[in-house]
Parts: sequence; structure tokens; C-alpha cells
Amino acid sequence: MEQQQSSFKEKERIELREPRRFKVTIYNDDFTTMEFVVKVLTTVFYKSSAEAETLMLQVHKSNSAVVGIYSYDIAHSKVQKATRMARNEGFPLRLTVTPEEEE
Repeated sequence: MEQQQSSFKEKERIELREPRRFKVTIYNDDFTTMEFVVKVLTTVFYKSSAEAETLMLQVHKSNSAVVGIYSYDIAHSKVQKATRMARNEGFPLRLTVTPEEEE
């Protein structure tokens, strides 16, 4: 008996998940000015002036603040841009990217 070849392909079901999210944290230091931190928050992270001021004060008082949660590529891109801005101005501003905790 001849084996017939089917023109149908079997499809596998692939479970799709949301991409992992990453927190961007900004840290306090004794040299970066508050005005510059607000500038970074408004230009790189697109925060309103009021939100940027609030975050800047949080960084100043508690040494760090989460400034946003993004996909991996966007988080790293924003950190690189903010760090480049800081170095161009002579500031040692530090930001990190860490995985968001799973719920």
C-alpha cells in the first residue's frame, strides 16, 4: 500500500507571554545638581515637571527612586542616554536596570 502525503501541516500551539519588564532606578550622589536630575527626568523619561520634581526629591531623601518600568531594550536605551547626558555635563549620575519582580 502506498503512503499518502498530506498537504496539511500540523500546527504547534505556542504559549505567548508578556515580555519581561525592567525597572530603571536613579541614585543620589553629592555632585549631580537637582536641576540636572529634573532635566534628565523630563527629557529622557518624559516626566511632567511636577512628577520630575517629586521623583528628584524622592531620590534626594531616600537615595534612589524607580523612574520607570520598560522593556529591556527601552530601559537600557534610556539609561545610556541619561548617562551620556550626565557625563557630557561632568556629573557622575548613576542609573541601573533591574528585572521587575514577578507577581
